[in-house]
Amino acid sequence: MKSDTQLRADIQAELEWDPAVTSANVGVIVNHGVVTLTGHLGSYAEKLAVEQAVQRVSGVKALAVETSVKLAAGLERTDADIAQAVGHALEWNVQVPRNAVQPMVEGGWVTLTGEVEWDYQRQAAESTVRNLLGVTGITNLVKIRLQVCSADVERQVQDALIRVFHDEPRQVAVDVHGSQVVLRGKVRSWAEFEAVRGAAWSAPGVVSVVNELAVEA
Repeated sequence: MKSDTQLRADIQAELEWDPAVTSANVGVIVNHGVVTLTGHLGSYAEKLAVEQAVQRVSGVKALAVETSVKLAAGLERTDADIAQAVGHALEWNVQVPRNAVQPMVEGGWVTLTGEVEWDYQRQAAESTVRNLLGVTGITNLVKIRLQVCSADVERQVQDALIRVFHDEPRQVAVDVHGSQVVLRGKVRSWAEFEAVRGAAWSAPGVVSVVNELAVEA
């Protein structure tokens, strides 16, 4: 098990190694495996890159994000400019159904609303926006239209987990309540955490996933 000092050193090394992270203004605090990030980032895309870099490091139990986006002088955009750019970006993304997602911008923060059929479409809308200049944050309120409410959902999720883990046993329990999937248990890393979550979202008919998994030290 890593000490907090070693974990902090590994996180800082990962941040320095990642070419998508260019800012040195990231504070890293580690307390019993719980990582807190502080400071200002130059873009929302870089803020996400920092969070993803930390999650790749073995030994991270939980992550508290206290960073914010502070645009460099001359890179500011009006909300009208950002809204126009977001609208064009969504229109040009073939994974986002036309006119299904509506953006609203306030203070550089983009809120997405609307309704789509699949989670990948919901995620595609968000990923389209995150790299646009001037965006300081995103709230994704896009809903998934209920297609199927089937007793087969639990089986489909369990089959997906078997494919993810290559038949290796895991302490993952899957409970299905209508169109909602609840995940409980333990995984070994953030990568497995995200893999389980992705497998649950990929099952037809799932409109929400409650992820109560814990990452083992």
